[in-house]
Amino acid sequence: MNGTMMWATSTRVLRQLKGDPRSIAMILVVPAVLLALVYWLYQNETLAPGQPRTFDRVGLMMLGIFPFVVMFLVTSITMLRERTSGTLERLLTTPIHKADLLFGYALAFSIMAAAQALVATGTAYWIFGLEIAGNAGWVVLISVLTAVLGVALGLLCSAFATTEFQAVQFMPVVVIPQILLCGLFVARDQMNGVLEAVSNVLPLSYAVDGLQEVAAHADPTSALVVDLVVVAAFVVAGLLFSSLTLRRQTA
Repeated sequence: MNGTMMWATSTRVLRQLKGDPRSIAMILVVPAVLLALVYWLYQNETLAPGQPRTFDRVGLMMLGIFPFVVMFLVTSITMLRERTSGTLERLLTTPIHKADLLFGYALAFSIMAAAQALVATGTAYWIFGLEIAGNAGWVVLISVLTAVLGVALGLLCSAFATTEFQAVQFMPVVVIPQILLCGLFVARDQMNGVLEAVSNVLPLSYAVDGLQEVAAHADPTSALVVDLVVVAAFVVAGLLFSSLTLRRQTA
């Protein structure tokens, strides 16, 4: 892998995003706006003395879920445009290696993911007063990891779509089941055996578990470390499988 070519690919993708205000708004603004909606949903709840706000639990989980969803959509559609426009095909005829392309795309979107996580987490803490036991830095790290997870899965799923509509259709298959089974609505250990087993092999479950560990403990725990490693492993696996889809369609 050539670092110069990888960075050149990342720079090109970032320039394309710079010229697409809608994508920038989707990445940076939408998660914060959705988080505001979650806050307002629970704004008028009545709490007993000492009882934590529902927003502190649900809003924290959303800091992992929203970046995952948004980056999956943006990445899958952007990569699909690269394929259908012939840009990817032309790049594969040059000396650039597939790894340079793939990790270049991943790096560009990861930079945007980091900016997204900072905006969303800052909104949660400074505007809506999110209160948890753990450090905000761990929340940012998990938010970035889940966003990069969305990037990896978006790159992978884009290979199986031929139109933007088909790319969006992967949402009910790849994204929504993970949201339903990650522990947001029902604790995973309270699900029936089949659903719990399925949730155990879904990466978003570990991201949410990690956020819950941060919420409950002031210091990082071994469980948090395991959750981070598992999510990171899914990211790497997603990128490796994505590399198998980067091939020329013509001789």
